[in-house]
Amino acid sequence: MPQPPGTSADRRSGPSAVATARGFVVAAHAAPAALVTALACALSLGIGAGAATTVLVTAAVLAGQLSVGWSNDWIDARRDLAVGRADKPVVSGAVTPGALRGAALVALAACAVLSLATGPVPGVVHLVAVGGAWAYNAGLKATWWSWAPYAVSFALLAVFVVLAAPGDRVPAGWALAAAALLGSGAHVANTLPDLEDDAATGVRGLPHRLGRRTASVVAPALLATAVVVVVLAPAGAPGVAAWAGGVVALVLAASAGVVGATRPRSRAPFALSMAVAALCVVLLVVAAPDVARVP
Repeated sequence: MPQPPGTSADRRSGPSAVATARGFVVAAHAAPAALVTALACALSLGIGAGAATTVLVTAAVLAGQLSVGWSNDWIDARRDLAVGRADKPVVSGAVTPGALRGAALVALAACAVLSLATGPVPGVVHLVAVGGAWAYNAGLKATWWSWAPYAVSFALLAVFVVLAAPGDRVPAGWALAAAALLGSGAHVANTLPDLEDDAATGVRGLPHRLGRRTASVVAPALLATAVVVVVLAPAGAPGVAAWAGGVVALVLAASAGVVGATRPRSRAPFALSMAVAALCVVLLVVAAPDVARVP
């Protein structure tokens, strides 16, 4: 007698190749990985690094982001299974923790080769940034210091892009501050949808300790501060695009803060904060020519 889908016979046959491929994409945290990779690519082009360097930088960052995403779902597999996170490929059976572990290590090895190909100093800088993200996955996410890998790694990403470019330029201080604020704000915002599931499995990072209401206000506040730095800190008067983007970002951040304070269970603070983060990335790209300076 034929068995309905989802029975042991189907599970023995395993997921289809398409389902497995989709599982790897989802486990890589495709959206944030693409955003960070696009930021590195745009910054490299914006500072005039040249096509060859930009391709190398982009490939290194993409490999690093893939390793971070896959290691996250591999390390969190037991927690995700415990709370039944159906949106996770490991829980749905699309991929196994072992497969993710192997993919993460291969991506990390590729990241090391590609990063060091840009030069020993920028290469080591990028590997430290990726190492910070792995440290977050491995345990820092459950401590008061959960924000630190985001702040440090985002700032080091800017350092990597600038040092990998030809010439003797260094990243501007304002760019490092903005990147650190962007990373910290994105971290707090990104945890909002999963606060309860995380807490149920013993993960209590900074946002969890702050509580949903406070975290829903802190996230847009950090991101709004990053926007202010990006708009006002570069040399010269801000252009029309910078002013317009800054105003929109601040309005969105204020809205997120108000909703977060009055209706903390709403998903709006998360969505609005992510919109502010995206605008901050765009504004940072617009200001790319000022990201690098001659010491």
